[in-house]
Amino acid sequence: MAKLNPKLIHVPKHKRDQMIGATLSDNLRSQYKKRGVRVIEGDSVKILRGEYAGVEGKVEKVHTTTGTLEIEGVQKQKIKGGQVKVPINASNVMITGLNLDDKQRAGRLARSAPTPAKKKAEGK
Repeated sequence: MAKLNPKLIHVPKHKRDQMIGATLSDNLRSQYKKRGVRVIEGDSVKILRGEYAGVEGKVEKVHTTTGTLEIEGVQKQKIKGGQVKVPINASNVMITGLNLDDKQRAGRLARSAPTPAKKKAEGK
């Protein structure tokens, strides 16, 4: 089990939540004009580093205390039998699909994305 970073013990929850971010894929980066966003449940991610590199799946759970994610399809076989979810660090994934069920998140991303009028002005 991963140890908790001692620096994170006294960090407030709202600051700890901001630390769980990941980069966006190239098509999402060009669409929203953002480099990275916070990972939430329901996002589709691709693992970039570690034993499970190249695996894609949806985020099932986000652990803010450890900064890790549980991704569907990423499981390890226990010695006594059964499956256990493997925690993956949020910095080792790339977001390939966004969960836009949250209206605030969708609005925040829409504000950063260029509108058609801005695109025309940039082209001239």
